[in-house]
This record gives sequence, C-alpha cells and structure tokens, in this order.
Amino acid sequence: MKDYLLMMRPSHWSKNIFVFAALIFGKNLLGPIDEVLLAVGSAVGGFFCFSLAASAVYIFNDIIDREADRLHPEKSQRPIAAGAVTVPCAAAMSIVCAIVSVIGSFMLANSFAIIILMYIGMMILYSLLFKRMMILDCVVISLGFCLRAIAGAVVVGVFISPWLIICTFALCLFLGFGKRRSEIAQLREDSESFRRTLGGYTPELLAHMLDVTSGLAIVCFLLYAADDRTLRVFGTNNLVYTTPLVLYCVFRFSALIQKGKFSGPVQLILRDRAFQIAFVVWVLSCVGIIYANKLGISLGAIWAY
Repeated sequence: MKDYLLMMRPSHWSKNIFVFAALIFGKNLLGPIDEVLLAVGSAVGGFFCFSLAASAVYIFNDIIDREADRLHPEKSQRPIAAGAVTVPCAAAMSIVCAIVSVIGSFMLANSFAIIILMYIGMMILYSLLFKRMMILDCVVISLGFCLRAIAGAVVVGVFISPWLIICTFALCLFLGFGKRRSEIAQLREDSESFRRTLGGYTPELLAHMLDVTSGLAIVCFLLYAADDRTLRVFGTNNLVYTTPLVLYCVFRFSALIQKGKFSGPVQLILRDRAFQIAFVVWVLSCVGIIYANKLGISLGAIWAY
C-alpha cells in the first residue's frame, strides 16, 4: 500500500495550490457564511480532483520513463522503476485515479471536468512527445499550471482574469527552467542519458532563461498590481508593496536551484524554511490588502506615514 501511495506522489500535490488563487483574489473568503463555505468547499474539491488527475499522469509518466528513471539517483527509488509495483498494476492505478478525478470534477462543474480532461490529455502528450522537445517541454508544463489556475476560477465561479493566466504562465515557466537547471546540476555529465532534452540545455543558457523568466514574472505581477481593473476590484493598488517579498522568493529560488541544493521546485518549496516564511508572509499580506476594504479598514493612512 505504501508503494502505491508513493507512486501517486502526494508531495507533488502542493503544485495544485494554484487552484486556490481564484478563491483568494476573487474575494470569496468574506461574505455570507453559506457562500464562503460553498466557495471554500468547491476549491478544496477542485484541489483533490486535480491532485488525482495529476497522480494519474505521474503514474503514466513513470511507466513510460521507468528505464530512464533507473539511471537517476533519486527517481530510481520510485516504485515502478525499483520494481516494487508492476506495470499492469501501475496502469490500473493510473486509470482509477483518472476516472475518480473526472467523475468528481463533473460533480463540481461540467466546465471544470472539461479542464481536467484537457489537462490529462495534454500531459499524456507531454509524456509521449513534448518532453523530448527542448523549451517546448517547459512551455507545456507551464500551460498545465495555467489550467490549474483557470480550473480554480471556474470551480469557484469567479471571473477569469487575463492577469491570472499571464502571471501563472510566467512564474511556472521560470519554475520549469529551474527544474531543468537543478537536474543538470545534480546529474552533471549523465544528464543527457537520463533526459535527452537536457543535452540541448547548458547551465549558461538556463541561467539566462531563469533571468528572463524571473524578470517577466516580476514585471507581470507589478503590471497586475498597478492595473486599473485591480484598483476597481480591490479598491487599492497596494499589492505593489508586496514586491520585496516577491523578489526575495524569486531570487532565493533561483540561487538555490542553480547551486543544485534541491532536486526540483517541489523539494525546495517543501524544505527551505526561509522560502516558506517569505511565501506565507506574502500570501497573508495579499489577503490583508485584498480584504481590507471589505472589512472597512483603510490602509491609505498607514502608507501616508
């Protein structure tokens, strides 16, 4: 049973927190208690449906990559690569996760189920084709995160802001190139034998890509924070004052990934305490700024000092 749970990669479910973005930025955390509970419950349900869909894809990917995974110092310990779970059993588990995810998503919203199906289809193509195409591999991964953010807005029933998609894509493209950089840092001369596309990447090229995408992500956040629609919706542009926290998180992630201290974004996010503290403070700051007007609190006087 433990091997089947590990095969689902529950630690990677943390990627699905993007589903909750619309819950926060859609101002659904305050209001009539029944509406708040409905919104939170829908978001939590969406999170678990997307997590099961992701697990189905992870298992499918591990089946496809089982030979290559045996060459990796960490991935060789995965149940399928290690031989702890047979391919037929793994395939059956993948199908079960996908079916439960799709059925659960249909119970939440038909449009949400369509997004889940789009995600599963796209990631199957990624495992079979796109992961072997340099740059496009990271672009497809980023699109997968965009679908998570869109799904969160759909399941909660709020407007899908273009900025939600743009910021998510830019940030996740940065994370995707960061993962490639960490793989090269860990595997060194064996990187190409594990993943063919890594032969096309170089530490210098990835450092440049990380610089470009990190700058793009930060600029997109600043444009969103200063946008007129943000002012109309939240009654303030004070989100710009959280920029130092955004900069710290982005730069710390880039520094630690390029040093090869973590095998990927998930490991860094779950293990680096400084990053965790900064991220939590940023989230709480955003919540405070977004909901201040709704609570009748004016922050204008504070900034005046």
